[in-house]
Amino acid sequence: MNSTVVLARPWAIHPFHAAVLGGVLPLFLGALLADYAYWGTYEPQWSNFAAWLLVGAMVMTTLALVCGIVGLVRGRRNLGYAVVLAVTWGVGFVNCLQHARDAWAVMPAGLVLSVICTVLALVATWIGFSSLRVGGAR
Repeated sequence: MNSTVVLARPWAIHPFHAAVLGGVLPLFLGALLADYAYWGTYEPQWSNFAAWLLVGAMVMTTLALVCGIVGLVRGRRNLGYAVVLAVTWGVGFVNCLQHARDAWAVMPAGLVLSVICTVLALVATWIGFSSLRVGGAR
């Protein structure tokens, strides 16, 4: 007798969660690159680009954090993922406050905070997508 196993959910991370988590790293990386360009040229428009990219990154990080907390409550996420995402959000918020200052006052703290945010976003994305398995098994 043949038996067929049907999995109700073939993924370990919800597609919406994957989409917002996938947007976190590129936006923080874009802000880092804009800060680096501003550091090299001191053209104020690069600081404006970085500030807007940070706003987008914070929106995506907030949505990913909410999804991570929901997954944590439902038992599908680990605590380390939610903590790294929360720290990313906190450092990103401080970075947004730094970029809200005058363009000349952004450096060098803005660049350092952008590096930290990008590394944290990379770690959070790595942890978030490392739970993907064939068939959704852990």
